[in-house]
Amino acid sequence: MRVIIGAGQSRYDGWLSTQEDDLDFLTLESWNQLTKPDSIDALLAEHVWEHLTYNEGAVAAKHCYQYLKPGGYIRCAVPDKNFRNDWYQQMVQVGGPGPADQPAASHKVVYDAKTFVSVFEGAGFEVTLLEYCKENGDFQYTYWNEMDGMIGRSLRFDTRNSTNKLGMLSIIIDAKKPLLIRNNS
Repeated sequence: MRVIIGAGQSRYDGWLSTQEDDLDFLTLESWNQLTKPDSIDALLAEHVWEHLTYNEGAVAAKHCYQYLKPGGYIRCAVPDKNFRNDWYQQMVQVGGPGPADQPAASHKVVYDAKTFVSVFEGAGFEVTLLEYCKENGDFQYTYWNEMDGMIGRSLRFDTRNSTNKLGMLSIIIDAKKPLLIRNNS
């Protein structure tokens, strides 16, 4: 079972697309209606965590951990506080620009990579940073396979990016639930 949290219009073969009405990932009751603990192979969340407070994000990460199979993962992306682009920062700011019906209007936090990683490490995950900007604004990239979870707002897949100019980036992580095999001898 592979689940997209807050899918919006995203639909990918082999993935179950959910909206808040389908899965309120802040409540165990909603998770239990979807499936049972330790039953999900992979989760995907693109630009969802910034709509939660830091503490809500920590709770959501713990729920993801609980419902992922050992060895499962969540690929997660959020706007990057360290991306040096004034237009971008205005678009992703807490409270967002423009009218209340715009998606960014409900942004509650803008993460840097260190803080975002801490949300998932605090839940027990082993985290790998795939894309992010360092504190000085330098962009870092590690190859990732889109078949393991597609992130559109990324270096390779956002058309606002080129080899000459970066226009839309995200912090992208893979957070893996460790597979533990106990030695019973």
